[in-house]
Amino acid sequence: MKIGMIGLDTSHVIAFTKLLNEHDVPGGEVVVAFPGGSSDMEFSYTRVEGFTTEVRNQGIKIVQSPEEVAEECDAILLESVDGRVHLEQFSKIASFRKPTFIDKPFATSSEDAREIFRLAEQFGTPVMSCSSLRYSDGLSKALTKSGAIYGVDCYGPLAMEPTHGLFWYGIHTVEMLYRVFGAGCAKVTATKNEDHDLIVGEWKDGRIGSIRGNRKGNHSFGALIHRETGTQFVNVDADEKPYYASLLEEIIVFFKSGVSPINNLETLEITRFLEAATESRETGKTVTL
Repeated sequence: MKIGMIGLDTSHVIAFTKLLNEHDVPGGEVVVAFPGGSSDMEFSYTRVEGFTTEVRNQGIKIVQSPEEVAEECDAILLESVDGRVHLEQFSKIASFRKPTFIDKPFATSSEDAREIFRLAEQFGTPVMSCSSLRYSDGLSKALTKSGAIYGVDCYGPLAMEPTHGLFWYGIHTVEMLYRVFGAGCAKVTATKNEDHDLIVGEWKDGRIGSIRGNRKGNHSFGALIHRETGTQFVNVDADEKPYYASLLEEIIVFFKSGVSPINNLETLEITRFLEAATESRETGKTVTL
């Protein structure tokens, strides 16, 4: 399978290309890419040139537009680090009907998220989006255990980026929370200070899940999954299998089947969850989804 990339301003493009083209994850190879880049986002404009050079040196064809990528591949990895441009870029390739994985964050507003899915439905273009933490090997194995889950507490680093806020790193722990609980959150309450955030979501059926994000201390991801039979500790750092590899395996299956393993409504709700958490951390009030 020939895979194209759009957006060469994130380290994911290097990691994903290596895993795919060296066949650590079989099923497809990156053959063509469009650099993209956002002039008002430091994490983008300071890295796009270097990553583009690295990708070009690996023998991958560099083209001048998203449309050219779509013309020359079977499936697309939309990797632009700036979630604000995902709608614009997807709108240029949706009509090609190539299965498209949109890297995190899917969008930075519910409005954009809904429009991406509207375009996907209009043209019959399969779309999938998530953080690589969703498919952490330890988390996946923990979910094979028996017993109803009534609570989950996730944690991880929560660096903030001016143009993205919680969407920048909060997406990772929120994806872990939703992998365990699924959709159905009713309301969100956030507490914050300079070093930490605590975001609590209450689901419609009474389950409560939390996100602890830190800007001080370690950079580990993990979770506590609470069942009536006991509590499981998930330490993502202990995974032998890299979570990028676990994610790419899911993406290859999606590319071949054209069916996302994640319900579109869940992806929309994750976007809304982050919006509501942002509003709550600004106002100090509980926000309904």
